Amino acid sequence: MAVLAYSLGKREINQHFTIKNAKLISLAAVLLLLMFHAASRYYEGGDSCEWLLSRGRYLGEDVWQPYGCMMHKYKSIEAKTCLSEKRVAFVGDSRIRQLFYSFIKIINPERKEEGNKVIVRNGTVQAQVMSILTVYRFTQWSIKLHGGSNEALQQYKVNLTAIVGQLEKVAEHGEVYWVLQDPVNEEVLSENRKMITNQQLELYNEAAVDVLNSSKRNGRSRVRLVAASRQAALETIIKSDDGLHLPESTRSGAMILMNSVCNKILRPIDGSCCQTLRAPNLLQKLSALFFLGSAVVFVVFHILGNNRHRRHVPPDVESLEEKKPATAAVPPGPKAPFQALCRMGVIMGYFYLCDRADVFMKEQKFYTHSTFFIPLIYIFVLGVFYSDNSKEAKLLNREQTDEWKGWMQLVILIYHISGASAFIPVYMHVRVLVAAYLFQTGYGHFSFFWLKGDFGLYRVCQVLFRLNFLVLVLCVVMDRPYQFYYFVPLVTFWFVVIYTTMAIWPQILQKTANSSGVWHFGVLAKLLGLLIFICFFAFSQGIFERVFSVWPISKLFELNGSIHEWWFRWKLDRFAVIHGMVFAFIYLVLQKRQVLSEGKGEALFSAKISNFLLFLSVVSFITYSIWASSCKTKTECNEMHPYISVVQILAFILIRNIPGYARSIYSSFFAWFGKISLELFICQYHIWLAADTKGILVLIPGNPSLNILVSTFIFVCVAHEISLITNDLAQVVIPKDSMALLKRLGAMGTLIAVEGGISLRWIHNLHIQISTLLQQMC
Repeated sequence: MAVLAYSLGKREINQHFTIKNAKLISLAAVLLLLMFHAASRYYEGGDSCEWLLSRGRYLGEDVWQPYGCMMHKYKSIEAKTCLSEKRVAFVGDSRIRQLFYSFIKIINPERKEEGNKVIVRNGTVQAQVMSILTVYRFTQWSIKLHGGSNEALQQYKVNLTAIVGQLEKVAEHGEVYWVLQDPVNEEVLSENRKMITNQQLELYNEAAVDVLNSSKRNGRSRVRLVAASRQAALETIIKSDDGLHLPESTRSGAMILMNSVCNKILRPIDGSCCQTLRAPNLLQKLSALFFLGSAVVFVVFHILGNNRHRRHVPPDVESLEEKKPATAAVPPGPKAPFQALCRMGVIMGYFYLCDRADVFMKEQKFYTHSTFFIPLIYIFVLGVFYSDNSKEAKLLNREQTDEWKGWMQLVILIYHISGASAFIPVYMHVRVLVAAYLFQTGYGHFSFFWLKGDFGLYRVCQVLFRLNFLVLVLCVVMDRPYQFYYFVPLVTFWFVVIYTTMAIWPQILQKTANSSGVWHFGVLAKLLGLLIFICFFAFSQGIFERVFSVWPISKLFELNGSIHEWWFRWKLDRFAVIHGMVFAFIYLVLQKRQVLSEGKGEALFSAKISNFLLFLSVVSFITYSIWASSCKTKTECNEMHPYISVVQILAFILIRNIPGYARSIYSSFFAWFGKISLELFICQYHIWLAADTKGILVLIPGNPSLNILVSTFIFVCVAHEISLITNDLAQVVIPKDSMALLKRLGAMGTLIAVEGGISLRWIHNLHIQISTLLQQMC
């Protein structure tokens, strides 16, 4: 009865909640959210500097999150660069002195906090007026000296009104901030400070706000109110020893000020507060025109009634296998590619709005065990709920590999959005998942070439197009280098390596090896040669860097003018692909010799061997987890990772495949995500995370849980649609006819060469002009 209810419930969900309906809902949600954020900025103001200075919340202990934007944690070298040759003045009471030393410690972490007062003498007043940053706050001593009298408060208002004009003059030469008073912990205040109450401080704060805001209404005030540090202190003042001064670890005010001053100068990617929008560059403008033109052409074809279009079943990028349709396929008409480009243009517009335009908000990541493990448990419960019978019971069958990629991708997504890389045990386990994906790359491509022997240009172009289409579009639209999306260059590189290894003479296939077992040694020799090639580059960083620094391939592997990131990524999982190739070879040979029992419900090996291998697998999992938990630094763990990750991968494969019942079922939930795993990995950079993965996209402010649910729903729908678009365009861009394909590749090569020639000529002319100008100046 329970099984029947489970089946009916699952069927009911699948019947009413289709992916098409989900996409329509997500489109409506995006439009509503755009209108909401536009209206919110229009009526409430969209100045992220005001958000930074006025309000926020603590994500965790001592981690301050401004409302709606990200706060960069400045290092000494950055602070020195920003404040180079600029003057800074802090004027006020003892708590301002504390703020001053917190500010100084950002610039010089070794500086010790001194108790002495800093006195500005008349000879330096003029210099301070010309400062870039001036911070004021007076209240504490006024209350203390006058016993919190009402007359003192009125005199404070009069005095502040009188100096507003002077503050305006100072603000003409720099930035002026008035810091509101933090609360006190009245219970632990000393006797001579008992008159400093929170009620008195609030009255003085209200007076300062009234005076400064009244001048702002007259259009004169450039003085910025800092209320965020006060809001932060409301939660941390309880940690104060004397009830008045905050402990050093809880002072957020200095970093708030540093972000307000320096973000617009240094423009850190993870500091979105106070940053102005960058104007779109030429390529971004041209890409917008291209997508707009495609939409116009699509509309024209639609009006003319040219509707011949059949969507192809998207093949898996590892095998490129697809089901043969029952009826003859109708070739796509001229409308099909423009329809796909039109959809892609709309999606790229959403990407741009999320991570390049100042429309949606962004927040920082903050790791807690609950933010990682609770979603993890939730998705695995869903995965078990959506379990089905496999069509075949072979080891690593298609449904199982899709399931494997799916749950790994979901874990990686949770890992990224929760900021779990800060927790080394989780970091090391996720590193194994990345290695497992590369293992599958080696396994899948080797199996295809070994069994089918298809080394044709069409196969190569199809794989390269499907892997790289989305990333190449994002490189243009989001103005990012190819290496920024590091995983795609990595799998592309390894596909080329696998193809070269299998395609070079002698081409040894299963059909060839069946005639003589000697050919198996030929395959092993090729794999040994590949291993030597990998080891040579792994222990020769200088040669590696010289090889990949050669123009034009350097443009594919450089990030910020260096290939160090490419070297790190390549070296970290350098053996994963060859491990997958060796495993595929051994498995296919054993399968051909009928050593394995792959019938439904049958264990792969005899009972004794199966139990022994399962025991070893479980022990290896436990041992690895203990080792990962004992790691002190990521560098230390990463040194061992390339050599031991394969043990965990093989342990998982054995546990998942040795029992016959385990091979006979799979999770359709995970398998669905596995089919779009590449799109999910790439799309997360800009429409789920934010600031190029440094933060989190905020579609619904003020409710983190609801925000994650809505943004995830839209993100998954977009990734699925991009997968379909890539499939549609691949059928058009990569024709099966060899001559047509060669012509297109030739035209593309000519275009790249012409563009490269124009770029080189432009650089040469610019060099001549600069040289001429320098000669004239001399």
